[in-house]
Amino acid sequence: MKTRHRRWTIVRPAASLLMMATVIVGCTLGPDPERPVTAADVSETYVYAADDEGSLAGQDNQPAWPAETYWWQRFGDETTAELVELALTANTDLQAAAARVLEAEALLEAAGGARLPQVDYGLSANRSRNSFVLEIPKPGDPSVSEKRRITPESTTYGTDLGVSWQADLFGKLKRSQQSTWASLLAEEAARDAVLHTVVASVVRTRVQVATLERALDIARNIRTSWESTTATVERRYRNGLVGAVDLYLARENLASARAAEAALEGSAATARNALDVLVGRRPGTGARLPRTLPELPSVDPVPLGLPAELLDRRPDLRQSEMRLAAATYGIGVALADLYPSLSLTAAGGTRSDTLADLISSETFIYNAVANLVGPLFTGGQRRANVAAARARTEQAAATYAGAVLQALREVEDALVLEASVREQLAHNDQRVADARSANRMASERYQRGVETLLYVLETERRLRLAEEAWISSQADLWNARIELFLALGGDWEPSSGVPDGAQRSASVSVPGTNPIPQTPNPKPNEVS
Repeated sequence: MKTRHRRWTIVRPAASLLMMATVIVGCTLGPDPERPVTAADVSETYVYAADDEGSLAGQDNQPAWPAETYWWQRFGDETTAELVELALTANTDLQAAAARVLEAEALLEAAGGARLPQVDYGLSANRSRNSFVLEIPKPGDPSVSEKRRITPESTTYGTDLGVSWQADLFGKLKRSQQSTWASLLAEEAARDAVLHTVVASVVRTRVQVATLERALDIARNIRTSWESTTATVERRYRNGLVGAVDLYLARENLASARAAEAALEGSAATARNALDVLVGRRPGTGARLPRTLPELPSVDPVPLGLPAELLDRRPDLRQSEMRLAAATYGIGVALADLYPSLSLTAAGGTRSDTLADLISSETFIYNAVANLVGPLFTGGQRRANVAAARARTEQAAATYAGAVLQALREVEDALVLEASVREQLAHNDQRVADARSANRMASERYQRGVETLLYVLETERRLRLAEEAWISSQADLWNARIELFLALGGDWEPSSGVPDGAQRSASVSVPGTNPIPQTPNPKPNEVS
């Protein structure tokens, strides 16, 4: 009982300090993040939004847009949907983005662990041997001594258990954990942004491959037509009906058609290689795609909603917002460095020369330390760190506002682009029809000897240009729809199915963190 009383007498001051630190903890310095007011918040509608009864822009009581959308399914192309699913499963950029999220989750776990007591243990065994020389008086004659070397050996065993805790007096560790949590949300948003980018790249490349192959079909038809025309010119030349100029022009156009066909074949092959890389397979191993694109389903009018909805729908804006939150929490971390820090440590263990006595209460040793350390003079470094943290927050706020402006511009550009492309496509339909009629009539008149070969060449050139413009308009319409989906942050209607590779990990909530209430992330619990 005497030993226990002595232990409590020494440990009691440390326990009192621990209780006092627990009472003090809860003072958190620094501002809480707030979403800045941006151009999206003060805009009632989009400038180039269609003034249509079906559009939801500017209306009250708008239905909420779906949080999860798989907009690539809206193209109505089974091949495109299959390619996207492959990319979501095997694309290396998505895998890297997912790994960055896992890294952020690990850092968050580490930041939370820093707020808890740290416990460590140790077992030791020490074997030592010393060597020294003693002068020992000779028995019977004390005036004479003899030297004798002594080599004692000793063994010491020990056990140790230590506990340390950093009292978060001014919320430094809490703010650091909150900043890490915001960084995790930023990485999750960055992963979603990569997902949208990869999907858009897959669809664009699929459109490019189909466009090149359709152009290749036209080039082959032109080459076949010129082979027939050249044969006719050569026969008429042999019969003396045309001159050598017509013969050389026909052969030159045939060679040009063959060169154009070869160039398109090379471009189509490289586009297929790019598509293979996007879906995570070896270039050149993918199966041939259908040679045509399906017609885009009509989705007019597009219910655009309010511009402010972009702030929660677009992953790049969520990422920028979370980076602003992380920077804001960093101000609290820098402010806490201006004040003292308290650390409590306690250690206990046993020491014995034999293993049998190692667990004896008589061999128990311990110590308890409370350490309060604060800055006295640092040459203004810590206050400079606070100023730097505030400046980083201002930078993040400006970056966020700029990202919102860019998002609004992308929506407006996408609206203008799609309307323009649809009008171009209608004109190009008529252009191709007229060019085909002109080319057919010119060929017939040349066969009858009414028109010259130059007239046929001109109509052939115009037909080729008209067909190329029509193909480009078809591709531009797909790309314009892709840009609209990306600008709006997804689809405006719920998707019918969820691709396996598009599953998202659950959001991680951290006690004591709630950076921006407007975000769609789950609200975490407060620290007690």
